[in-house]
Amino acid sequence: MAATDATLRAFFQSPNFAVVGASNDTHKYGYKVFKWYLDHSLPVTPINPSSKTIKAGKTEHDAVTSLSELPSPAETGVSIITPPSVTRKVLAEAAQLGVPAVFLQPGTYDDEVLAFARENFKAAVGGTDGGWGGEGWCVLVDGERGMRAAGKL
Repeated sequence: MAATDATLRAFFQSPNFAVVGASNDTHKYGYKVFKWYLDHSLPVTPINPSSKTIKAGKTEHDAVTSLSELPSPAETGVSIITPPSVTRKVLAEAAQLGVPAVFLQPGTYDDEVLAFARENFKAAVGGTDGGWGGEGWCVLVDGERGMRAAGKL
């Protein structure tokens, strides 16, 4: 099943969010996506196995090293900004923890990753079959529309 606006809405109905691949490098999408959540006042946890904190703007945010360190993974929508080989492992862990929804940013998936996500999560946003951006679904492009549909904007 392809991602749809209904899938996008379902993702943003999550009470908590996490960004796997959050980065301190302001030029990377891991930084831009994490900051997008902060700029929209959404509760978000950065996930980065090699950084204890992620600085966004002037504030440092405590990071965790994996999804298993989240306080409530079953209540967390997870945005992923990792290469497909890493994304496969992240999705396996997310499914095991009961994460309900994932958002695969452009460049994080291949056909196998998309199929796994769509089979194992209540909401899996990703792919080139939708979204308003030129590369498919992207939080930076489609996020506000999803928030609005979920009643959070």
